[in-house]
Amino acid sequence: MTHILLLVAGTNEPSNSNVLADAMAEGMLSVSGVTIGKIRLKDLQMAHFGLECYGPNCPIDDFEKVKKEILAADGVIIATPIWNFSVPAHLKNLIDRMGAFGLDAASHSLGTLNGKPFYLLFTGGTPFAAWPFMKQTSSHIPVSLQYFGASILGTHFEPRTTLAKGVFGLVVDKRPQSLEAVKKKAIAFVKTVQEFRKTGRLPLRYRLIQKLVRMVQKVKKGLGI
Repeated sequence: MTHILLLVAGTNEPSNSNVLADAMAEGMLSVSGVTIGKIRLKDLQMAHFGLECYGPNCPIDDFEKVKKEILAADGVIIATPIWNFSVPAHLKNLIDRMGAFGLDAASHSLGTLNGKPFYLLFTGGTPFAAWPFMKQTSSHIPVSLQYFGASILGTHFEPRTTLAKGVFGLVVDKRPQSLEAVKKKAIAFVKTVQEFRKTGRLPLRYRLIQKLVRMVQKVKKGLGI
């Protein structure tokens, strides 16, 4: 069985990010041999990252559950809103704390996720034309995950996730085209994950990105950065 973990960073109820994550799950479950797990970050208690998180004195909290689920998953999907040009603080905190297992213990500079496939779902109140700017302001998420050794297999941005200008609420459930598009992307993602699980190889472009990231990490390590 291929197991996919959904990490949902949206805090609203109902949540546009959560609805899109469920659409991804529905798409993936249409492929045989797939199981799904989901964690809502808003339901967790995690201490803020500090240097102690790289050692034995790190607080024991819900991060241990997330760590276990990420390591056990064959692929991970992160669904998050973009608020004020970045992601919710609890997602950034999770990324920070992932360095405790996503980087080697000796130097904290070499990724350890061995190409684990990730997919990113973003929702935002701006029109799609603003996505290049929003993508830039949230770029730390894919870059951090790649630094940990993950492979980003795709990104979906859902624009104008507001009821009206400045009025927040659930809208994506009334967008059948968006939901179908997300399901199709989910099917493509999980089939690539299944192939990776079987062969240990990703498509060439993702392998090249991994190689580039590893080269940068080795150069930094050699320079003592």
